Amino acid sequence: MTPHEDDLLAPVPAIRTGALVGYARVSTKAQLLDRQMRALTDAGCSRIFTDKKSGKNAEREELWKALDYLREGDTLVVPSLDRLGRSIQDLIAIVAGLRKRGIGFTSLHEALDTTTPGGRLVFHVFAALAEFIRELIVQGTNEGLDAARARGARLGRPPAMTDEQIRHARDLLTRPENTVTSIARSLGVSRNTIYKYVPELKGGRIAFAEATIAAELPPPAHSAV
Repeated sequence: MTPHEDDLLAPVPAIRTGALVGYARVSTKAQLLDRQMRALTDAGCSRIFTDKKSGKNAEREELWKALDYLREGDTLVVPSLDRLGRSIQDLIAIVAGLRKRGIGFTSLHEALDTTTPGGRLVFHVFAALAEFIRELIVQGTNEGLDAARARGARLGRPPAMTDEQIRHARDLLTRPENTVTSIARSLGVSRNTIYKYVPELKGGRIAFAEATIAAELPPPAHSAV
């Protein structure tokens, strides 16, 4: 374990001998990078990587190139926090990864600099809040599921066909002129769904007809002893 991994507030990088590397991003091709590029250049960045993709897009090629380019002692600089992470969890994961490699992080708009004690403290507060919120969401979800089960609520995805639709499908299947495809289309489901909810069909229409007739016959009378 390196010294800066067991001390959350230890300076990272311990000695800033590396370069300032910038990363900028816009969400669409219609947006311009000029303002972000100028801010990063004014901040002293010697190399700038840029993406023109939504933050929700995991394939941010230039960001991964920037992270690969950085070396211990360097500092990653972004115009603002929302240019780097898709979410607070994503942002924290990226900065934590940089810290483990001995790389600093600076966000110009928020004046957040993890190479300073104050910046490191603020970022660890962010991380603690994100973890706290995640635990609250998990706890609330579990409590909601438990309450739903106690009420007898059905959990999970709703069935593809209602009982009424299944009865209607069975009725239509008794008429030879109706195909499985036409029945599925009229009910707004797939052929596979019809086969799933009417399992007798797997043996063919004849097997379905025999099963239907058998179900409608009265039970045999018991002979008197």
